Amino acid sequence: MTDTPLNATAASLLGFLHRGPMTGWDLHATAEACIGGFWTVTRSQVYRELTSLSSRGLVVEGAPGARAQKPFTITDEGRAAFARWIDRDPGEATIRHPLLLTIAFAAHLDPTRRAEILEEHRRRHEEVLARYRQEWERSKDHRSVFDSATLDFGIRYEQATLDWFDALPDAVTE
Repeated sequence: MTDTPLNATAASLLGFLHRGPMTGWDLHATAEACIGGFWTVTRSQVYRELTSLSSRGLVVEGAPGARAQKPFTITDEGRAAFARWIDRDPGEATIRHPLLLTIAFAAHLDPTRRAEILEEHRRRHEEVLARYRQEWERSKDHRSVFDSATLDFGIRYEQATLDWFDALPDAVTE
């Protein structure tokens, strides 16, 4: 094992493996369900990181099961690496919001197209907010306080974004 720090994607996979052995498919589905609203993890990233984690001795591959899928299990070294990662300062947030980049240069857009883009993005945020609220109700009897805090942030973020749409000046929306 090396002492190379974990990247956030690798660390998230180790975090999920604390729950028990999972295949790459299971890890991707879990990441989508648990952190997909704020952290993108592709299938190819999952498999690439599992290969790296395995070579570093942080996970071990189990015997192939159904459809030749191999479950991965976190090792003691993997638990220690995750403990070091989770204990670090997470750092500053970086906002990369494609819609905001478009709005920054929206004076160069046809007003009809600008309105279409804004309406489409508003619709997407309404859908995400509805999904988060459904998840809040669905999971209320079994989610952890940490899951609640994360989901609450998602709900508040989506509501704040919709409030921002409502507050846009007419010159932007027309």
